[in-house]
Amino acid sequence: MGFLMDLVAGESREILLAVSVDDWAGLDDPGRFDGHLALGGATDPTWLDRFSEAIRDVTGSDEPIDFIDARRDLDGPGDIGERTVERIDPTWISGIARLGDGSLDAVAGRWIELLEEDLGALPREEKPWIRQLAGDIVTFARRADLSPAVILAWSL
Repeated sequence: MGFLMDLVAGESREILLAVSVDDWAGLDDPGRFDGHLALGGATDPTWLDRFSEAIRDVTGSDEPIDFIDARRDLDGPGDIGERTVERIDPTWISGIARLGDGSLDAVAGRWIELLEEDLGALPREEKPWIRQLAGDIVTFARRADLSPAVILAWSL
């Protein structure tokens, strides 16, 4: 199956509370959280490294940093139930949030190329889903850009 990953933007305490009581539906409440992106089991953290790389390739920028380098330990518990929780460096979020709409298609295409370098040829039917995911990540980052915290909750 792969990783289960959720990115959540808002107040750290509220995010940790929701994750600790498995209130996954509540994470989508815009009155409580600035953003939520459920990445499910089809992706793993290396996909987000490649997404960062695709943005750098297309824009010629040094940002965003790789996702692996954007993950930070939280002050307090690192595990809540079956999930590990980590803070995401705000510069990773900002680097994605600044991506212009006109560059999104090129980034999605480059991301698919990078994933195919890692995984081999992807079936045609997977590519529209990956392009949609690229847009979802950018939308999440724009919502999360000024949030007090972005938390990654993940499990194997």
